[in-house]
Amino acid sequence: MAREMDRHEGVTDAVDATQYLTFWLGDEVFAMDIRTVREIIQYGLMTAVPLMPDFVRGVINLRGAVVPVIDLQARFGRPAATVSKKTCIVVFDAVRAGERVELGLMVDAVSEVIEIAAGQIEPPPNFGTSLRRDFIRGMGKVADRFVILLEPDRALDVDEMAGLCAAAQETGS
Repeated sequence: MAREMDRHEGVTDAVDATQYLTFWLGDEVFAMDIRTVREIIQYGLMTAVPLMPDFVRGVINLRGAVVPVIDLQARFGRPAATVSKKTCIVVFDAVRAGERVELGLMVDAVSEVIEIAAGQIEPPPNFGTSLRRDFIRGMGKVADRFVILLEPDRALDVDEMAGLCAAAQETGS
């Protein structure tokens, strides 16, 4: 009976685990729920859009669709990212006014997909992070390190970013 209970506990743990795509920004590892990720593409040709905030790197043509690309380093208030051979764009689904919108995130490098059980996630710290606390869903404990789990609805809030873009256009004119 103990053996049967262990087997059921393992099933419960597997059900409570979520898969996350991990990626690097500088020397920090971040992650986002894999269910929101559409695809990962190599950094390439991008069209700059005038009068946009620094964090809007430009737009790409993805199979005929215009996809804005957000420089995650700049969005977090850091210096703009430097493009390298490992720079990627993570295309993911965001929601604006109840509709799905594709956005691209420029990251230094994509790492791997990992599973983190709900019990291995700590709440965001009250201090000691260079990000706004509301940008962080939690801190995932993976082996001997922490992975910063993004709260994409806040960190990449399309309405908030649109407001910042509008403000940039007003001050630019």
